[in-house]
Amino acid sequence: MTTLLNYLAEYFGDSANWSGASGIPTRLAQHFGYTLLAFVISVLLALPLGLWTGHTGRGGVLVSLTANAARALPTYGLLVLLVVLYGIGLVPVMVPLVALAIPPILLNSYEGIRGIDPALTDAARGMGMTSSQILLRAQLPVALPLILVGLRTAAVQIVATATIAAAVSFGGVGRPIVDGLARSDYALVVGGAALAGICSLVILALFAVLGRLLVSPGVRASRD
Repeated sequence: MTTLLNYLAEYFGDSANWSGASGIPTRLAQHFGYTLLAFVISVLLALPLGLWTGHTGRGGVLVSLTANAARALPTYGLLVLLVVLYGIGLVPVMVPLVALAIPPILLNSYEGIRGIDPALTDAARGMGMTSSQILLRAQLPVALPLILVGLRTAAVQIVATATIAAAVSFGGVGRPIVDGLARSDYALVVGGAALAGICSLVILALFAVLGRLLVSPGVRASRD
């Protein structure tokens, strides 16, 4: 433990690590940039499909097969394969991250809508709501806590795994880990790992705030 603390103190206490292209602020900005891009792509692909299948009750088998197939993909192996096929670039980095994030978003949005009491849907239909209004104004607010859990899980998985970008010459907080291992500089390795942990904690805190802001008090109370 003392050695670990010494490595942390050495890395974060070195002023050279706080400026320049390889400084901590730059690495964090790069890492969150990869995370945000992969997360947005994942949401655009998975969330509408999960909501639609949950609302209509059709395609549940497709959702399950897609999620299980994406889960079965080895992230690092897929990255290496794509680099071999297409060369070094952002696409080989994004594809494994998106594949990793799709299952929790897809399954939680599907299950969130499917798990709603049918009486609520019937009441909304009886009020004259259209199908899209039922989904967006009646079902979605109730399913939002479970959907946010899926989004949070996906975001944490992306931010934790985005360190693989450094394996193909990109930046982010994985860069100190890769460079440190290459140089046997364990202060760099520990510092990069600490930054990755900090990024995950930031994501968890952000979704805790979003949950308080977006989920209605009545829905929160019914789940407590």
